[in-house]
Amino acid sequence: MKILITGVAGLIGSHLSRYLLEKGHAIVGIDNLSGGYKEYIDKRVEFHKFDLNNIEILEKVFANTKPDFVYHLAAYAAEGLSPFIRNFNYNNNLICSVNVINECIKHDVKKIIFTSSMAVYGAGKAPFKESDLPSPTDPYGISKLAVEMDLRQAFEQFGLKYSIVRPHNVVGIYQNIWDKYRNVIGIWTRQTLSKKPITIFGDGTQKRAFTDVKYIMEPMEKLMTTDCVVCNIGSDKFYTISEVANMFKSMGAKVIHIEKRHEVKNAYCDHGKAKKLLGFTDKTDVPTLIKNMFGWARKEPNRKTKIMKYEIEKNMYESWKK
Repeated sequence: MKILITGVAGLIGSHLSRYLLEKGHAIVGIDNLSGGYKEYIDKRVEFHKFDLNNIEILEKVFANTKPDFVYHLAAYAAEGLSPFIRNFNYNNNLICSVNVINECIKHDVKKIIFTSSMAVYGAGKAPFKESDLPSPTDPYGISKLAVEMDLRQAFEQFGLKYSIVRPHNVVGIYQNIWDKYRNVIGIWTRQTLSKKPITIFGDGTQKRAFTDVKYIMEPMEKLMTTDCVVCNIGSDKFYTISEVANMFKSMGAKVIHIEKRHEVKNAYCDHGKAKKLLGFTDKTDVPTLIKNMFGWARKEPNRKTKIMKYEIEKNMYESWKK
């Protein structure tokens, strides 16, 4: 198959492209490299560097490559930061997604697979289930839910088939550990390698589940041919943030607590649907995953930490002002 992947330089995109290439598929990749790096893209990928807001180039790529399937993975997944970059959030995560959906409709793509987020559940009762009523508590979750609703409309009016996958806290090599706002294990890896204390927002009793990226590859592939409209994918085992922070102490890390931020207290999902329909099996070992991340990160160049341009500075967290 000819498969187009947006966000191909990101964590999931870089791994999924390699996985699908090994399965014999031809891969077309799109990324603006704002959150990933070109060296993370497999050289076998037909790569196009541009922003999905550039409709003219996007139209040409679809017309020239004629993809059978599209994995729309491109996003800026910073839930806590999204209230301070509202315009960027909606342009990047909603409008760009609409541009991709338009092209899928126009070019009769067999199916689009969209990576949403468990952020759509908001402060519901964990473990979140696909049947739960979405109630996002931040602009990032709102944008993801809006795209889900747009996909449903596109199917109802134009027959565009789709699947929505809600992965959460995915970790692995090729992760952007130089982003100070997202991916807590990545942030702590960078802080520890820089001989800085790792930072916990609030008291550290927040509960999260962390997922090794390799275990979501097979179910992501199966979404092309399986009738699964919405599926959670991730690890069943959850930890408190403090428990994960303690795993970094063997790497010489010191832990400090900073101001509490606006976030959901407990966020992890039920994966029964993915196990039944996609044969999903998760064997994530978080301590081993952290050690593997360290081994990879030590060999990476010392890249500059990404600092976003804030649209709103009112009530900004002190640690993000620095």
